[in-house]
Amino acid sequence: MSGYRFLRTRLEALDFAELTRRVADWLADAAGPARNVACLNTYCVTLAHDDPGLQAVYDRADLAGPDGMPFVFWMRRQLPGVRCERFYGPDVILHLAAEGVGRGWRFYLYGGAPGIAPRMAAELERRFPGLQVVGWHTPPFRPPTAEEDSAVMAELERLRPHVILVGLGTPKQDFWIDAHKPRLRGCVLVNVGAAFDFFAGRVRQAPRCVQRSGFEWLWRLLSRDFFRLFHRYTVVNARFLWLFARDRFGARTGGRTQ
Repeated sequence: MSGYRFLRTRLEALDFAELTRRVADWLADAAGPARNVACLNTYCVTLAHDDPGLQAVYDRADLAGPDGMPFVFWMRRQLPGVRCERFYGPDVILHLAAEGVGRGWRFYLYGGAPGIAPRMAAELERRFPGLQVVGWHTPPFRPPTAEEDSAVMAELERLRPHVILVGLGTPKQDFWIDAHKPRLRGCVLVNVGAAFDFFAGRVRQAPRCVQRSGFEWLWRLLSRDFFRLFHRYTVVNARFLWLFARDRFGARTGGRTQ
């Protein structure tokens, strides 16, 4: 597949039809290794640039897609003729849920604040009658104990979900997926970040036109999470732009990949 390396992180250019085809192919082997889909934005890429451990996590992802319209605009320009869509967490969930109803896929929700996951499950089941959300777990804000982690793994082994949606925030969710993927079989893990809050109704999503414009970050910055997101959408985004410009006109770590 075609893709582009932003700083040190490779993102694939593909559409949702290809995403659902790949997931279906992975899940066809019930005894096969767990896989993961990483939805990566400029915050993820910038953090990975400064953290070799996080960079290694993204390098091990089975599929890394662009969760940000600037990435999409750039790859559409640099890779003419290649279909590229934004891997926006809520949209990834909608496509997988729509496919999952017909295929009988079981979903599991891991993350969110207390009370968020069951509300998200109810909303998904309302939108997709027949969808199987077989369980959810809200971990403590602190690192879970070994006993707590073992209990979650035992539940996953018992329920055998096909798709595990992980919403712990970046980079916590990415490290969790990377650590637990080798311990699972026959499933796909997806980092979906704020999608838990969106589906549960805690945070209002930007209108579709704003999402497609590339300015959703400004919508979210002016939302109820202003103080939490201010550093991400000002300092970190500015750092990404500086690093990317430096790579384009200096010693490059970016560029087209195959």
